[in-house]
Amino acid sequence: MSSKRRVRAVRTAAALGAAVLGAVALGTGPAPAADRTPVWDLKDTGTDVRFRGLAAVDRHTAWVAGSKGTVLRTTDGGAHWRTVSPAGAAELEFRDIEAFDARRAVALAIGEGDASRIYRTDDGGTTWTESFRNPDAKAFYDCVTFFDHRNGLAMSDPVDGKYRILSTRDGGRSWKVLPSAGMPAAQTGEAGFAASGQCLVASGPKDVWLATGGGATARVLHSRDRGLNWTVTDTPIPAGDPARGVFGLAFRDRTHGIAVGGDYRADQPSPRAAAVTGDAGRTWTPSATAPPAYRSGVAWLPHSRSAALAVGPTGSDLTIDGGRTWRTVDTGSYDTVDCTSDGACWASGEKGRVARAGHPSS
Repeated sequence: MSSKRRVRAVRTAAALGAAVLGAVALGTGPAPAADRTPVWDLKDTGTDVRFRGLAAVDRHTAWVAGSKGTVLRTTDGGAHWRTVSPAGAAELEFRDIEAFDARRAVALAIGEGDASRIYRTDDGGTTWTESFRNPDAKAFYDCVTFFDHRNGLAMSDPVDGKYRILSTRDGGRSWKVLPSAGMPAAQTGEAGFAASGQCLVASGPKDVWLATGGGATARVLHSRDRGLNWTVTDTPIPAGDPARGVFGLAFRDRTHGIAVGGDYRADQPSPRAAAVTGDAGRTWTPSATAPPAYRSGVAWLPHSRSAALAVGPTGSDLTIDGGRTWRTVDTGSYDTVDCTSDGACWASGEKGRVARAGHPSS
């Protein structure tokens, strides 16, 4: 990155941080609009589908993927959205999308058996190629992630007692199942949550983490070699029920991470809904002040070593101390969040909701 671009990115990140911190300082109670700094600027997508898949490229460009086979893309900061759904996908449920730029993206549809599919586009969604269709009735794919423009992984709920991992080395154009010898055994009832596209996340060229729930304990699995061998650690986020566990992960580097989750049922409490690690996931510590309810998505603010946002159906929370304490800064419903290097954060969720926070002049 050039020095001018780096300075501009830092300035826009500072603007985003100021906007969010302004909301924190003012609290979440009623206040005149002129006296408050909004966290999210809600965009009109023209649809009511739920977008659990989100890929933010920069403050201008973002992709969202959701129910009814819907994929949208904006290149003007959310002012206008183009429907770029794959042909014949109306019955599919997209839950994750990873974008390399405004033209290239990989989208994951979830479901049992052949409902789990992966598509790739190289022309901004004008056309898509189906690059994977799950042939195993026992597999159910939840999330996809990329280390770079060529190397990526997708994960399925346990098959024959172990999580199944797909690998690509050509940017999602083709996929193969990795050997399971290095994968620890799953707990009874354990699975991933296809809630935000963040149950499988990568940082750097080889490190990847997998979030789980539904078993006796909520766990995070870590691989240092692109999914061939894994270690596993319990987290303090409550589990012991199919609706509880770790729903989303974010790592700002290969060492420092945040896990969020809880119980997704609206009538159930979610104590200890966040945890942090400073050793690549070998140990997890519960947040001293956790988000007040279930959260499904989390992202580090651009160019920050200590600030992050968590989102869920009942609101958005900010931490400025690396996940140790959180404060609610917005009460809108979102499922997932993603931030970009030029200082913008995007969020998406139910009823076609997509919003952006960040660069004040764009």
